[in-house]
Amino acid sequence: MIEARRSHFSPSTGLPGLDAVLCGVAPGDNVVWQIQTLEEYQALVAPYAEAARRAGTRLIYFRIASHPPLLDEHTVETHYPQPNDGFENFVDQVHAVIEAAGPETLYVFDCLSDLALAWQSDRMMGNFFRLTCPRLFDLATVTYFGVLRNTHTRMAMDMITDTTQFLLDVFACRGRRFIRPIKVRHDSGATMNLIHAWAPDDTFRPVADSGTVSEILAESEWPGLEDKPIAGHWQRNFTATRAVLARRAAGQPDPAAEANWFGRLTRQLFPEDTGMGRLINKYLELEDLIAIRERMIGIGSIGGKALGMLVARAILRRDAPAIHERLEAHDSFYVGTVVFDTFLVWNRVWWIRRQQRDPAGFLTQLDEAHSRILAGSFPAATIRQFEGMLDYFGEWPFIVRSSSRLEDRYGSGFAGQYESVFCVNQGPREARLAALLDAVRLVYASTLSEHALRYRKRRGLLDETEQMALLIMRVSGTGGRRSFHPHAAGVGLSLNPYRWHHDIDPHAGVLRLVAGLGTRAVDRADDDYTRLVALNAPALRPETHFGAIARTSQRRMDVLDLQLNRIVSGRFSELVNEQPDFPLALFTSREAPNRPPFLTFDGLLENTPFVADLRTLLACLHAAYDHAVEIEFALNVLADGSYRINLLQCRPMQVRDPRGAVDPTPPEHLPRLLTSEGAVIGPSRVLQPDRVVYITPSAYSALNQTRRLDVTRLVGLINQASAERCLLLLGPGRWGSRDPFLGLPVVFNEINRVAALCEIVAMHDNLTPDVSLGTHFLNELIEADMLYFALFPGKNGNLIDDSALAGQHNLLPEIAPDAADWAETVKVYDFAPGTMTLYADAERQRVTITLEATSLTHAQHPRQDTDPTSATPQSSRSS
Repeated sequence: MIEARRSHFSPSTGLPGLDAVLCGVAPGDNVVWQIQTLEEYQALVAPYAEAARRAGTRLIYFRIASHPPLLDEHTVETHYPQPNDGFENFVDQVHAVIEAAGPETLYVFDCLSDLALAWQSDRMMGNFFRLTCPRLFDLATVTYFGVLRNTHTRMAMDMITDTTQFLLDVFACRGRRFIRPIKVRHDSGATMNLIHAWAPDDTFRPVADSGTVSEILAESEWPGLEDKPIAGHWQRNFTATRAVLARRAAGQPDPAAEANWFGRLTRQLFPEDTGMGRLINKYLELEDLIAIRERMIGIGSIGGKALGMLVARAILRRDAPAIHERLEAHDSFYVGTVVFDTFLVWNRVWWIRRQQRDPAGFLTQLDEAHSRILAGSFPAATIRQFEGMLDYFGEWPFIVRSSSRLEDRYGSGFAGQYESVFCVNQGPREARLAALLDAVRLVYASTLSEHALRYRKRRGLLDETEQMALLIMRVSGTGGRRSFHPHAAGVGLSLNPYRWHHDIDPHAGVLRLVAGLGTRAVDRADDDYTRLVALNAPALRPETHFGAIARTSQRRMDVLDLQLNRIVSGRFSELVNEQPDFPLALFTSREAPNRPPFLTFDGLLENTPFVADLRTLLACLHAAYDHAVEIEFALNVLADGSYRINLLQCRPMQVRDPRGAVDPTPPEHLPRLLTSEGAVIGPSRVLQPDRVVYITPSAYSALNQTRRLDVTRLVGLINQASAERCLLLLGPGRWGSRDPFLGLPVVFNEINRVAALCEIVAMHDNLTPDVSLGTHFLNELIEADMLYFALFPGKNGNLIDDSALAGQHNLLPEIAPDAADWAETVKVYDFAPGTMTLYADAERQRVTITLEATSLTHAQHPRQDTDPTSATPQSSRSS
């Protein structure tokens, strides 16, 4: 269609002499005028607009800058995209106009340099051009852009130069105007490559003699060949801030200037969040912002995870200085969000990513996006900065952690949604750089994972601007041996949602502690265990006797293998045999002198101030945040027996007070369908489930791995079909484990409609529930206000009345006709509203489910969900 119409579309600059020089402007041309003054640009825009008016061609003026208008806004179609709405919104506003106008339209943009000022980023100005110019070309338009010469960074101007059809330098010399071609179309005339004098009568004469050309260029403010990079907005801002601090150091403080620069720099460095903004203003100093900038790769926000770590350290610095003295120093690097945005533009992923804001198509083209990201390239300037960071670390291991704009905010933790990648960082520099770039690509690709996008949809965040920054941290540990790891690591919660003994104070906090890397504290990867520590009663354990303690102690440890160049899991006893300085006396216990040691951390908890320190640390952060918090940390014991805590992360904890707001005592007269004692996580509540999904433990345990995965996917299908139900899920083993041998390896989206989840301890004799406080899976359950509890068949206080369920009609064939063969393994029962009641008592760690004797199957055919990806909470879930 466009090709058929091009013969009728004859655009002109409005200056016949310039048309002759350019051999005319053609449909699809983008013409960038590099100008010294706005008057030079206006002198080019006015005849161009007049020619459009005479020809009856539609011309659209984008009024995007604060400078005086180039055209009369009352006589020319004018649109007003708002740069201050943010880059993504601005791009959407411009492109909405372009798409509505269609092909063969003429455009004029205000001077693009104002965009760099609004966004404080030359690179984002270049990104806008790189996104917009190709679309204008495809639509056979002609567009004028202006940009100030000798003002923007080389990278930004290179992006414009590489993308446009024409880049023409306009400058004044000796009272005359000249046009110098920097880039022209391949079919332009030979004389176009010459400097042209622009006469007052709008004729253009080529300057052909070498002497005159030399004189003109010598006086044209040509920047020269010496590598003198133009300072971008960020560099200028931080240079000005350093000058303000220098005046303070010289005894001439300027509080007003310091406050001004603090406000400006915090808006550049940190994502917008009212709660975190309060902490930034209270605890961070201007020197902290300078320190961040000195360790940044690229520019932009450093994201929520990096901010949380820095703010937590600053809180302890002021409010708990003795604890701050015990912290291990950090020398992290930050990769700004503009690097991410530029990467997406550079590698043609931007427009695919923009589709993810549409709930109807947010999962489209994900495979294509991942392929482009994982094969993507980085600008040379970014590579040089990554190389500088590598040279700083040497061959010390580090981790590339996600730190997105939306992470670790009040109300949305994003725990486990995005990737973090260890770089063991051994070998030749080229190989280490390649591994680093692969790690960055993996984290970037995780922003477009189905898991993360579904989480954003559940939280109502699809339409929010999401940008990925990176926090690159030195891995804590001791070098000089093959296995690299901290002595211990873990997760700390300032509010304990699991009160397994009446002496435990939930408000004292709880730790989930492991030896080695903290990966075992945040993932349910295998059948191993961790140590739970109630900080007001550290000697109390969920296990009640020494044999149970031994059986449920950690047996394997995660480390970085410096020879294999990857993370590995090995037996704790074997790995520490290679380490004569490992603090076994603090970490292990023996049943008898001749028995092998096993991990209890009893010495650390009883003979050091570790418990008191962590309790103080969590209480201090809780008080400052005015909210429960969750931290990740590592611990290293020094040769003198003292220790250092590495505070890796701090975020608001998405949990309510476990005491709840209802009386969870069940009536005595009602028959019990289920009772359990132990491992209840979540606030006390009363629910009335009207659909029960029961995975029969004996049938599931007999399946091979492939068929267990089939059952897991079937659970997800039933979950999708239960939007209007209060859903109770009962099944064997550890839900959310990666290993089907241990339970059902569901992802959260496959159970996101569940009101209560029960783990039945019936997979095999040696497997018991590992109450996985701090794991990403359990964090999602807590954030969704889903009740978790465990059932121990055969143990006092635990029972399930299978006969009561057996009398119900299994709805599985109606819900999933293709899965009817699974009816012996997967049971789906509906109950009349109000006939089944679940009483969860978090204080006493009890769950009771009553079932009225007269209850009947409520529905033979399930109500279908019209939107399988939504997760509207059931009213019966709240208490």
